[in-house]
Amino acid sequence: MTKLNTYEHTAVPSYEEHTGRVSTGVFSFTKSAQTSYLESIIASKDLLNSCVKLLLLSVVLCAARASADKTKTLDFDVKPGGVVQTFSAKLKKYKCTFTYACQGGTNEQWQMSVGLSDDDQMFSCSVWRPQGKSYLFFTQFKAELKGAKIEYATAYSQTAVGGQRDVALKEEEYNVSESSVTHREGKFHSELSKLTVIGRTRHDEL
Repeated sequence: MTKLNTYEHTAVPSYEEHTGRVSTGVFSFTKSAQTSYLESIIASKDLLNSCVKLLLLSVVLCAARASADKTKTLDFDVKPGGVVQTFSAKLKKYKCTFTYACQGGTNEQWQMSVGLSDDDQMFSCSVWRPQGKSYLFFTQFKAELKGAKIEYATAYSQTAVGGQRDVALKEEEYNVSESSVTHREGKFHSELSKLTVIGRTRHDEL
């Protein structure tokens, strides 16, 4: 784990506690999860009157809409063959780009999640294989943030999925600058399953 400045990234709102649906890197909301949460409120047997229930429903709906504007998760294939590939995601005026080259096996399905904090001061990007462990041999990787200054970055050769545990890369295996995270030639051991980058937006500088 590499930090350019101290930053604690924690967010566990009650909506996620109810649904238990939290994606790696950012939270994701679905219509079915929203419906389940709303139904649980309506069916509650406490003494809330109808006006209070209506207010709660409005808050939940507004939170769900706000979250949709603050997060985005996309699927993409990581393709072996040694050719340099690029995948990117944009949220408002902020962008995350993942560039890599790898060898071995067949295509693997990965995901990229980007998100903004409620005050638009922090922009996060996570790239990972949902199955937790990639069996591809990475010869290089690079994650770049546009519109944000990187304050935190960490990479993993394996993530905690299906009973596995997190295995972080050694800090000597990659470099972190204000705009990108890249493998370190001669030090990177070619294993990568997840990469998380968090930056402070340049909102204050505009």
